[in-house]
Amino acid sequence: MNSTALSTTGSAQRRIVRTLSTAQIFSGLGTGSTLSLGSILAVDLSGSETWAGSVNTALTLGTAATAIPLSQLALARGRRVALATGLAGAIAGTALIIGAVVTGLFVLLLAGALMVGLASAVNLQARFAVTDLAEPARRGRDLSLVVWAITIGAVAGPNMVGPGAVLAGWLGIPALSGPFLISAAGMVIGAGIVALFLRPDPLLARRALDGDNLQPGKKSSGSWRAGWQVVREHPTARGAVIAVVAAHAVMVAVMSMTPLHMQHHAGHAAGHPDTIALIGFTLSLHVAGMYALSPLMGWLTDRIGAAKTVLAGMGTLIAAVALTGLLPSNMTVVTAGLILLGLGWSAATVAGSTLLVSTLTPAQRVPAQGFSDATMSLAGAAGSAAAGPIMAAIGFPGISSMAALLIVAASITLLRKTTIRR
Repeated sequence: MNSTALSTTGSAQRRIVRTLSTAQIFSGLGTGSTLSLGSILAVDLSGSETWAGSVNTALTLGTAATAIPLSQLALARGRRVALATGLAGAIAGTALIIGAVVTGLFVLLLAGALMVGLASAVNLQARFAVTDLAEPARRGRDLSLVVWAITIGAVAGPNMVGPGAVLAGWLGIPALSGPFLISAAGMVIGAGIVALFLRPDPLLARRALDGDNLQPGKKSSGSWRAGWQVVREHPTARGAVIAVVAAHAVMVAVMSMTPLHMQHHAGHAAGHPDTIALIGFTLSLHVAGMYALSPLMGWLTDRIGAAKTVLAGMGTLIAAVALTGLLPSNMTVVTAGLILLGLGWSAATVAGSTLLVSTLTPAQRVPAQGFSDATMSLAGAAGSAAAGPIMAAIGFPGISSMAALLIVAASITLLRKTTIRR
């Protein structure tokens, strides 16, 4: 590639990073509100704590079900169309959740959460989209910047209870529907930014640079099977996917039950607005742990290697579930555990995603990325679904113990599949 092409690509990449980062700020509002209020709404509308994890399960199932279709759409039409379409579906899901709160229909709540999962699928695909034109030595940094941009929206989401209640009061609808109105507005803005400003399309530009003649609209392979075949043939890619999947399952399982655990601990004040606000604040700290230091995780990935950074993340996750499992009645310690849970997830996800991209050729990446995102989301759904019954049977410490076992198993697998120098 000549110097003019390099300069043009560098300018385009900087514009892509800015566009995706800005869009992520707004689109992150949707999942933040759903995650923070999901278990509470599920119990209120279903009447049973057994269904406490159902909203987060539906959210992650929605992400899993749409990750591969979005990757297929990206292969056929480019990243811009895929990301904007996903956000449009998530906006419709938010409207369904508002309808569920207004009508008290539990099934409508689950349908809305399922569609809001599209926003998570978009967030996941955006982190890979930013690597399409990234220089190999700066992939971790660029990927982490897009992940970091979710911080503002995702942290603000759980704290929309107060402003949302005011907005809902003006409109004469239930207070808990207010945060989702704000979420919908944020996703509308995010979709508009992607549709108008993600130019050039990073995936189509990558194809042009590589001499790939596949034109927009032409069918391409992006199925689950195609992604699995790519990952299966590369041991390092398998190790990266296993690590990302395990970290996500643990994070979702522990995080999704924390609001209910805090409600139990609050006792008679469980329904008090201050208790709900405290839950929102704790979840905000957890989400800040997930995203706020992601540039540091990207720097470490580029500096010391992706595999080492993933293992550091897994160690942080072990420390997190040790705190939540050993001292579950101490809310300060639980909060610290939730922050570490976010930090461990951040390291494992940023470095694991970078390791996956670095292992594969450009032609192999999009199918493998779709497979990784779908599997990651399915694991999150399984973790959330299992967390409710486990919580009912053996309590919050039981969830932490099982999470620790999963992380240890995944870390051993990563060490076996991956050259640690990477």
